[in-house]
Amino acid sequence: MIEGVLRHCTDMKVEKNYVDSHGQSEIAFAFCHLLDFQLMPRLKRIKVQKLYRPSTGQNEAYPNLQLILTRAIDWDLIRQQYDQMVKYATALRLGTAETDVILKRFNRGIPQHPTYRALAELGKAVKTIFLCQYLHSEELRREINEGLNVVEQWNGANSFIFYGKNSEFATNRIEEQELSALSLHLLQVCLVYINTLMIQRVLSDSSWLKRMQSDDLRALTPLIWGHVNPYGIFRLDMNERLLIDSEHPETAE
Repeated sequence: MIEGVLRHCTDMKVEKNYVDSHGQSEIAFAFCHLLDFQLMPRLKRIKVQKLYRPSTGQNEAYPNLQLILTRAIDWDLIRQQYDQMVKYATALRLGTAETDVILKRFNRGIPQHPTYRALAELGKAVKTIFLCQYLHSEELRREINEGLNVVEQWNGANSFIFYGKNSEFATNRIEEQELSALSLHLLQVCLVYINTLMIQRVLSDSSWLKRMQSDDLRALTPLIWGHVNPYGIFRLDMNERLLIDSEHPETAE
């Protein structure tokens, strides 16, 4: 997840990253905080989550939250390991190390690496803040759900287009994997482009546009594929065009 956010080959600056329950962890919260973007998970088993206390000596504070409160955050450990945490986060940002390599280094020794424990403590603090916001704001929960729906729609289109061999790369050769990924991306971009033109043409008719309610417009997406048949033989006829150009109807069939 972190590698994808840092190296996505575009000029976009990622500020939020929507993930499902399995895409989050306390270490992930810590690294995302240090790398200056928000981890926004949709937590399915929210009832088992715990909130960490901000400091010790407050056992009687927050009486309505006693059932979900646990121990206090170890801020001293975070202060001691702060420089090391920043060093690892900088290595990830600059690309001099990969996330899985760093985590393997942390997990080699017993007892647990002190920087890893400090990252976990920082992650607990950040996650506690997120949980409070998540429970308090219905708008935030809607935002995360809508963001994940876009991703799931995108992945559904990928699975539909890349239907051979259970939508998996069937080779270990990097060059062939890159070719398959780029071809898949090109097909999806073409699908979105053609769908956009077709939807545009339909909505250019005022009678159809007037029938669209706010919910219809909000749900409108060019990433649809129910009208596409991915199987069989495709014969290309250069004398025919899709009915997508309303300005020159004589060129369409």
